[in-house]
Amino acid sequence: MSYVMDNFDMFSRIIKGISAEFGENCEVVLHDLTKSYEHTIVAIENGHVTGRKVGDSGTNMGLEILRGTSTGLDQYNYVNRTLDNKIIKSTSIYLKDEKGDVTGSICINFDMTGLLSSQKELNTLINLQAENAMREHFSGNIDDVLDYLIEQSLDLIGKPISEMTKKDKMKAIEFLDKKGIFLIMKSMDKVADRFQISKFSIYNYLDEIRSSENESEGKPRKKNK
Repeated sequence: MSYVMDNFDMFSRIIKGISAEFGENCEVVLHDLTKSYEHTIVAIENGHVTGRKVGDSGTNMGLEILRGTSTGLDQYNYVNRTLDNKIIKSTSIYLKDEKGDVTGSICINFDMTGLLSSQKELNTLINLQAENAMREHFSGNIDDVLDYLIEQSLDLIGKPISEMTKKDKMKAIEFLDKKGIFLIMKSMDKVADRFQISKFSIYNYLDEIRSSENESEGKPRKKNK
């Protein structure tokens, strides 16, 4: 079993206690990141806040942890917006096993939409700070997360796919790789279809990108076998 499931009783009681303390507007989620990323949620309280349930997927932030492009440091008090435009304040605490590897997380999402109507009086409680704003996509469907990341990559390039050069597409693929999208098996077909290229081309782009990264870091160049 995984570290999260070995300690499931303790973690589930913790998330239940947090949600009970702050009420129905406080969603608390337990992720097991050793599971398929389509189904990382193993326990959730007040899932109506983001519309998710047990068995649903993680967000794009978790993909970056698994890809290794994010350090896995806990993130506190950052601002998010749900698919139905609720404004929520979030905290993500990453759970590490005895080897120090991130294997799960506890995420707290407090819906403060209603509180914003009294922002002046409640500003101390809300503690909304612009520098803490982050972009995290909440959805129980991994396809929605993949579509969100692909649209971000297109926004980064800023031109129609028909006008993109190989350099443009490689830049977009590099962005998606760092976001961890290729950890999801179905993502390769989705990206290839969206960028109108073959999966073989994507593999070649990734080989070039990762080889350049290794060389810039002084690591020996590796070839795909």
